[in-house]
Amino acid sequence: MAPGVAEDAFSGNGKISSTGYSKRAFVTFLAGSGDYVKGVVGLAKGLRNSKSAYPLVVAILPDVPEEHREVLRSQGCIVREIEPIYPPENQIQFAMAYYVINYSKLRIWNFEEYSKMIYLDADIQVFENIDHLFDLPDGFFYAVMDCFCEKTWSHSPQYSIGYCQQRPNKVTWPAEMGSPPPLYFNAGMFVFEPSRLTYENLLQTLKITTPTPFAEQDFLNMFFQKTYKPIPLAYNLVVAMLWRHPENVELEKVKAVHYCAAGSKPWRYTGKEVNMDREDVKMLVTKWWDIYNDESLDFDADQNPSAPEEETFSKSKIIAPMPEPAISYIPAPSAA
Repeated sequence: MAPGVAEDAFSGNGKISSTGYSKRAFVTFLAGSGDYVKGVVGLAKGLRNSKSAYPLVVAILPDVPEEHREVLRSQGCIVREIEPIYPPENQIQFAMAYYVINYSKLRIWNFEEYSKMIYLDADIQVFENIDHLFDLPDGFFYAVMDCFCEKTWSHSPQYSIGYCQQRPNKVTWPAEMGSPPPLYFNAGMFVFEPSRLTYENLLQTLKITTPTPFAEQDFLNMFFQKTYKPIPLAYNLVVAMLWRHPENVELEKVKAVHYCAAGSKPWRYTGKEVNMDREDVKMLVTKWWDIYNDESLDFDADQNPSAPEEETFSKSKIIAPMPEPAISYIPAPSAA
C-alpha cells in the first residue's frame, strides 16, 4: 500500500460521500471512426452494472463520426468534443497522428465543472464498484504501478536489466546506476482533479518536452512524479500481469481489467495471438462480452429524465491552446 493512502480507503461500498456536494464523473477518450466505440459502450454498461452513482464523460476528437456520437448518447454518456493537441513542431512528424491522439487527452484537466474525475481507457472494463476512489484525499494523482517486463519496454534500462517495480526484489537495481527510477504508473486509469492552473501548466510544460515512446504516459509520469501515489493492482489489472506477475494477481478481487495486451481487445479477440489462448484471458474476454451484450444494462432514458447533453468546446473556449503545426491535423486511427 502506498504511503499516505489509508488501507480503509479501498474498502468502499460505492456509497456517495456525505461530506458535502461535489460533482464527480468518470471520463474516457475516443478518436477516429474505428471500433473503439465498442469499448466505450462496454465501459458505460460496465459502470451501470457496478451500480456507479456517477456519469461517464467521453472526450472525443472532431473526427469521431456523428453515428458514433449518437450511440454514445444513447448509452447515457456525456459527449464532449475537444480540440486536438499538437506536440512541439519538427520533432515527431513521422508519428504525428499517434502523438496528437495521446496528448489530446490532456484536455480533460480543463473539465473544471467536475471537482474530481476517474479516467479510464476505452479498453478497460469495470467489474466492481470503484466509486469510493473519489473519496481519496485531494491533492494527489492516484494510479496503478506499471510493469516493465513486456517487450514494449525494450528501449528502457529497466527491461535490459530485468528490473521491474512489480517485483523489485527479484532483480535489484544495480548500485552503480545510482538510485532506482521513480515509481512509474500505467496511465490507462487514474484519479485526478481538473484544474485550470494544472491544465495550463501541463500545456506549457508539453511545449518544452521532447516526445517519448509512451507519449502522454511518460509525460504524465514526469509531471506528477512528486504527487503520485500508487493504488492496488485490482483497480487496473493490465492483462499481461497474468503471465508476467501471477504472484501479484488475485483475480477474484480485481475490480477493473485493462485489455491492452496484443490481441486482448474483446471486440477483436481471436485467441490466436501470443498468450491469448490462456483460460484466464478467455474468461475475462467472456466477462466483457457478457456485459456488452446484456440489454438490461442499456441506458433507459425514461428512468433518467435529465439525459446528458453534448457540449462542444471550440478553440476560443480552451484555455492556453497549443499552437498548431504547419501541417494539417491528421485524422486519428481507430485506436484511442
